[in-house]
Amino acid sequence: MKLKVYTDRMSQPSRAILIFCKVNGIDFEEIQIELSKRQHLSPEFQAINPFKKVPAIVDGRFKLFESHAILIYLASAFPGVADHWYPADVSRRAKIHAVLDWHHLNLRRGAAGYVLNTVLAPFLGLPLNKQAAAEAEKVLVSSLSTIENIWLQGDGRYLLGGFRPSIADLSLVCEIMQLQLLDEKDHDRILGPHKKVQQWIESTKSATKPHFHEVHNVLYKLKLKLSLQKSRQADGDTKSGTKAPIISKM
Repeated sequence: MKLKVYTDRMSQPSRAILIFCKVNGIDFEEIQIELSKRQHLSPEFQAINPFKKVPAIVDGRFKLFESHAILIYLASAFPGVADHWYPADVSRRAKIHAVLDWHHLNLRRGAAGYVLNTVLAPFLGLPLNKQAAAEAEKVLVSSLSTIENIWLQGDGRYLLGGFRPSIADLSLVCEIMQLQLLDEKDHDRILGPHKKVQQWIESTKSATKPHFHEVHNVLYKLKLKLSLQKSRQADGDTKSGTKAPIISKM
């Protein structure tokens, strides 16, 4: 039976799973679970993932959720996956696990929390939370510094000094990509100081093209929509002499 991958492309870890499958030629069926429509709360999806989150996979009778676990499974269970994604060397694997464990407690908490509370909340029917955004920004900035000064140390262009990307590179870069939704000023303020991080992101994009850009197209389209919306809002404010919050038109 064909592998089934349950995703919403607006989900950072969902994008990582899709890119990994495409890059490695894994035959799969993508089943879209639209978070904005609360499809992840359905009884049918809950039978696959009781935590009601994407991504999740079904491989025959085997069900699995949590993106890092899925990446490890895919790299281990499917033939033809290059060793650099999840090396056979035990010590190298352990270091990759260290990065992945760090990711969920640091970069993910900072990036997801900041983007949610500055951009995405209205699309999910949630209020913006300035205090939560400020706290998440601190975690995000600290995480980017950690990537720059610790995880990217070594001779290679990738995490842990690697010369080829691992599942950790793909997972973390997809996380950072959501910063594309920020306005240019905030994006440059947060990511601009981290030149080594920027180079690593570009290297990971290049190593996974054209699939990286195809899967992230949903993000690029939303970015354009937000930019046009902001421009129309600014024009309206100029004509009316008022300054209504952007959220009112989302």
